[in-house]
Amino acid sequence: MEEKQQYTEIMTEIIKKQSVILGPEIAVLKARSVSGLVVENDGRVSEVGENPQATLQKLVDQYVELSGQIVKNALGSIFAKYPNLDLDNK
Repeated sequence: MEEKQQYTEIMTEIIKKQSVILGPEIAVLKARSVSGLVVENDGRVSEVGENPQATLQKLVDQYVELSGQIVKNALGSIFAKYPNLDLDNK
């Protein structure tokens, strides 16, 4: 799988997981505030920007800002599914 596609999938998974925690409207709204990230109404990511790793970090930072360490712990299982990506969030 192409790296950019993996970033698209991991960010979509993160948004969907946060939709369960925060509610879909807040989860999508926070994701859309990330520069370079394009998110559909259903939470699916359609564009990750020029630097997907930086976009991912900004997305995680948006949710951590809301919920702190709880979010980092919740995302650990998602990050584990993508061992080929260089993720600073583990």
